[in-house]
Amino acid sequence: MVKETTLKNCTSKLRKKKKINKFWQKLKRQKELQIMAWAGIIWMIIFNYIPMYGIIIAFKDYSIIKPISEAPWVGLEHFVEFFKDENFYMVIRNTLGISLLKLIIGFPLPIIFAILLNEIRHIGFKRTVQTISYLPHFLSWVVLGGIMINWLSETGIINELLIKFGVLDKPITFLSEPKYFWGIAVISDIWKELGWSAIIYLAAISGIDPELYEAATMDGAGRLAKIKYITIPCIQGTIAVLFILAVGNLLNTNFDQIFVLRNSLNQSMSEVIDIYVYRIGIQSARFSYATAVGLFKSVIALILLIIANFVTKKLKGNSLF
Repeated sequence: MVKETTLKNCTSKLRKKKKINKFWQKLKRQKELQIMAWAGIIWMIIFNYIPMYGIIIAFKDYSIIKPISEAPWVGLEHFVEFFKDENFYMVIRNTLGISLLKLIIGFPLPIIFAILLNEIRHIGFKRTVQTISYLPHFLSWVVLGGIMINWLSETGIINELLIKFGVLDKPITFLSEPKYFWGIAVISDIWKELGWSAIIYLAAISGIDPELYEAATMDGAGRLAKIKYITIPCIQGTIAVLFILAVGNLLNTNFDQIFVLRNSLNQSMSEVIDIYVYRIGIQSARFSYATAVGLFKSVIALILLIIANFVTKKLKGNSLF
């Protein structure tokens, strides 16, 4: 009995040793990949997780002249103050309005564009269109914002074209009119990101088995039928995942874009959460209050992400977690 127990212990130790050796051998074989992965993990820990300690100032009356640990606790005072702020409804309305328009209009367009681009048979023309479409992505909003401001001025090309075609009688300074701001924000965002957003859908489409299309052709299916019954169902998982991420980012209205295009005349329609946090936190040095507003936005974004994930999983069977 003692010998059997000893033998089992020895066998168990040998197995563990073999597993450990295999593990280290696998790490050695994948050292390049491990270095890349750990570099990303370390970056995330340093720049995403360690700074999260500063979130506690949302529950404190923090002053820059004192350490965070010495700041007195005030609980949910800053959150209550934000809910009672006269700008609360305006900020939430603008944030949700711009974000929902970008989601409703901007999310399907890259899918449609990718499908149409995939149907182009002339390789040279296809590459040219794709290159032109994703080129604006590599330009900063400072550059694109300057272009938009120039185009939308009274002497800009937009006014000239609208007057020439008889749409307008006299020029309009579009960025001075609050009612045009949401449309400008949505259209300029689509212009910048359409081609780049379509790349991931093109990659998903390229992974579809060509035999499916060949079989459909033999059955007499046309292009529209192939798109409806092969292309869209095959990229459904990719669409679902990106939709969940888009819903999770619903309250992120692209700070750079809004900051460049906003001005004092269109503030009533351009004051979103990110701009409000910047204005209150940086310009007015109310760090605790701004952190509370930012934390509120993050919590709502997390809730939206979970809801979108749950709904997508129930409807389509695809989810992030």
